[in-house]
Amino acid sequence: MEVTAGVGGQEAMLFTSEIFDMYQRYAAYKKWKFEVLEYFPSELGGLRHAVASIAGVEAYKYMKFEGGVHRVQRVPKTEKQGRIHTSTMTVAILPQPTEMRLQISPKDLRIETKRASGAGGQHVNTTDSAVRIVHIPTGIVAECQQERSQIRNKEKAMQMLCAKLYNAKLEEETKKRNYARKIQIGTKGRSEKIRTYNFPQDRITDHRISRSVHHVESFMLGEEMLDEMIQTLREYADYESLMEIISENDKNNSS
Repeated sequence: MEVTAGVGGQEAMLFTSEIFDMYQRYAAYKKWKFEVLEYFPSELGGLRHAVASIAGVEAYKYMKFEGGVHRVQRVPKTEKQGRIHTSTMTVAILPQPTEMRLQISPKDLRIETKRASGAGGQHVNTTDSAVRIVHIPTGIVAECQQERSQIRNKEKAMQMLCAKLYNAKLEEETKKRNYARKIQIGTKGRSEKIRTYNFPQDRITDHRISRSVHHVESFMLGEEMLDEMIQTLREYADYESLMEIISENDKNNSS
């Protein structure tokens, strides 16, 4: 999972931090393993960008519905006039390449090491522990500096690179199929506004299924309310797939 602050400056970064925490709590609620691979905080306690690995039973089948643009409407802490601001952040969900074998040749990789940067106390900048791996044919890059050990950072960067390459391959496959679905999860997801968190009205709206629920704070605890929303999205996506198969069969039968 990759989260990135969007439009809205510091407020967008604060919201990104809250969403990231929500998914960390959701992973605990689902008894999944949540491991932070990259974390770039902002000055005021917000989050610019972060990457986490989530592993567990059906983790991708649930989390794939969270990919897209999340929008927040509220009065920021920094706002003096009490005006409501709209900010955004983006979630990208990349499946880990377990089922599909990825052939990566070592000669296609350029591995660079550098000093870790950012907060981390006395151990930062003392060794070349940060690792950056470039996949030369595609230009896809993955880096990790969370661990003190260069070997662990290399393992994690490699894991991220595999996920990114797998996702690129998956997007290519999906484009070929080009299903005209309303919920095209994980493909056009990066630019599509999927959910609005409206604090003044204490309401969350998922735009894909036009469903609204109240109690934003409870929802952002990442427990039952988020789980119910994802379950509804799963059911809707299953229904759409079924309708698609039926209409395909009808077409084939009539021709």
